[in-house]
Amino acid sequence: MAEAESKIEIEAISAVTFVTRKMRESVKFYSALGFSLARGDEESTFSTFRVGAQYLNLSVEPGEPTKSEGQASWGRIIFYVGDVDHIYARAVRADLEPSFSPRNAIWGERYFHILDPDGNEVSFARRISTTTGK
Repeated sequence: MAEAESKIEIEAISAVTFVTRKMRESVKFYSALGFSLARGDEESTFSTFRVGAQYLNLSVEPGEPTKSEGQASWGRIIFYVGDVDHIYARAVRADLEPSFSPRNAIWGERYFHILDPDGNEVSFARRISTTTGK
């Protein structure tokens, strides 16, 4: 590998795209959690939400899901937020069902998970002090 190539670094994630079979439910889900819709809508085949300077895309893909209902389709995406408990409360007020209430992890994050309408696992987290738990 050339010297110049070895110094090239990956800078950031520009966007993450989730496949959805339920655009209407997915747009409502992410909107209820406080995501800002940038393009598309409940009727679109492709919708985009702003996530800071990045984007979360939803793309309609017809067909049957490969995993059972309620099971994560591919893995997890983690969003850092200013207040995990606030996002959790917002989800509960919107009648969404987080997997568990916010908890402090030994690796220094406060977090919770929730499945979107297509079974993609979404996590909201915030770095905390491992000495005080806050």
